[in-house]
Amino acid sequence: MTPIYQMCSNCILDTIDDPDIQFDNKGICNYCNEYYRLHTGSENQKPESKKEKLSAIISKMKAAGRDKPYDCILGISGGIDSCYLAYKAKQLGLRALIVHYDNGWNSALAVNNIEKIINKLNFDLFTYVNDWSEFKDIQLSFLKASVIDIELITDHGILSVLYKAAKKNKCKYILLGSNSATESILPSQWYHWKNDALNIKAIHKHFGTIKIKTFPYINFYNRIKIDVLKKIRFVSILDLMDYNKEEAKKELISLGWKDYGGKHFESIFTRFYQGYILPVKFKVDKRKAHLSSIILAGQIDRVTALKIMENNEYTQKLQFEDKEFVIKKLGIGLEEFEKIMTLPIKSHFDYPSYITRHYKYMSFLTKLFRPLKRK
Repeated sequence: MTPIYQMCSNCILDTIDDPDIQFDNKGICNYCNEYYRLHTGSENQKPESKKEKLSAIISKMKAAGRDKPYDCILGISGGIDSCYLAYKAKQLGLRALIVHYDNGWNSALAVNNIEKIINKLNFDLFTYVNDWSEFKDIQLSFLKASVIDIELITDHGILSVLYKAAKKNKCKYILLGSNSATESILPSQWYHWKNDALNIKAIHKHFGTIKIKTFPYINFYNRIKIDVLKKIRFVSILDLMDYNKEEAKKELISLGWKDYGGKHFESIFTRFYQGYILPVKFKVDKRKAHLSSIILAGQIDRVTALKIMENNEYTQKLQFEDKEFVIKKLGIGLEEFEKIMTLPIKSHFDYPSYITRHYKYMSFLTKLFRPLKRK
């Protein structure tokens, strides 16, 4: 029997996006209900409570950074969330080391945005440039593996570089631009656990052609050591503010920042991955998750979101240009790329993973080291 199609009456996710999505008697999906459960009526979500929490965490960062060159590490991509985070960090008086992970796919606009923000805010910048031949080989491996989260490589690289920068500079805090206002919804079938270095290594071992020497892996046990023994903590301070995407854009534009269009379009590959590979091969349109998140945050209504879905900002012309550029940069032909696009879809768990091999020990290790954690 063909499953009955249904779209959430509150956001714009449906049974195509997540076959396991559930709806209540009002037609509202489990993603929305979980968001409201966590954010509506909670003492932690009241403005005065968030303000107190923000003040407390900023004080802790400044205290931890005393007699050190930096209070925190801050990851930047050139996009709105991370650039606005840097802007607010400056306003809050934090001495942040800005860290950028360059995987070879930055757009010229992203580079310009980073330069503008750094110069205006007078922060120090550290850029980790990944060896292109290595990154390309891993990326091609993921394409051939036919798994959905090709961006796992970049996201893992970013996290690893941030951790290493924090360790080198003896910083206890890492600021991230992630936030519930624009990123509260993402079906689990669309991504893989970002710390799964084993999955990356296994896929590359199966499909790769060169030895990887410089990619910034961080393995399962090093992650535990950094989290628990080094007590390095990730903080999303945008969740402790009244973060409005459109208002943030206006403030950044006043600093010389330029809008690049869609979410994460600061990267050419990410733009092509989200705008072409995901919808064509995996039948996933990430705009639906992004817009649904903004609906829940009260920054857009559902009718407007549906209208936006009708007009794709990723034009056919730009798709064609990106496709040519990506294929050429990866060093493959159109025929090989099209063959990759038609390969049967695989799960990340068809390859070795920390989740299936080691993650079962996490609960035990967490209890063992809990007394050592920062209270």
